[in-house]
Amino acid sequence: MQKLIPFAITTLLGSNAIAAELVVKVEVPKLDVAEYHKPYVALWIEKPDQTLAANLQVWYDLKKRNNEGTKWLKDLRQWWRRTGRELTLPVDGVSAATRIVGEHTLSFAGDSNALAKLPAGDYNLIVEAAREGGGREVVKVPFQWNGKDSVVNAQGNNELGKVSVQVKK
Repeated sequence: MQKLIPFAITTLLGSNAIAAELVVKVEVPKLDVAEYHKPYVALWIEKPDQTLAANLQVWYDLKKRNNEGTKWLKDLRQWWRRTGRELTLPVDGVSAATRIVGEHTLSFAGDSNALAKLPAGDYNLIVEAAREGGGREVVKVPFQWNGKDSVVNAQGNNELGKVSVQVKK
C-alpha cells in the first residue's frame, strides 16, 4: 500500500478560508487471469455538468523508452477525450507509475494545483481503469467539496474494487 503524506492546507471558498484535504482510496483487485498486466488508471474530478474540474493522477508505464507508455493511454477513453489528449506527458504531480494489486491511498491538499481553485460545491470523482489484455471500467463517486468531513464509497466490478473519497477538514 502506497501512502502519500497529507499537507496542511488552506483553500479559499468564497470569502471564508477553510482547511480541507481530499483522500482517495483505490483498490486494484487481484484477477485470476493467465497473463496479468497492471492497469492504467486515471483519476479526475468533474463538475455536475461532466466538465473537467481537476486532473488528480494518471498511472501508466513511465519507464518505457521514448515515452512509449503513453501510447496506451488512449484506452482510458473517457479521460483521454476529456483531458488526456490535450496534456503533454508526463505531467508533474499528475503522472505516476502503474500500481500493483491492493489498496492505494492518495492525499491531495486543498492548496495543491489540482484543488486550489475548486470552489465549494458538488463534484464527482471519476476513476477509470484499462488493462492490456483485460477490460476497462469507470467508477463515479459523487462528493461535496465544502470543508466538512465526509466519506463516500463506490464499488467497481472487475478492473477496480472499492473506491473511497474522504474530505477532511
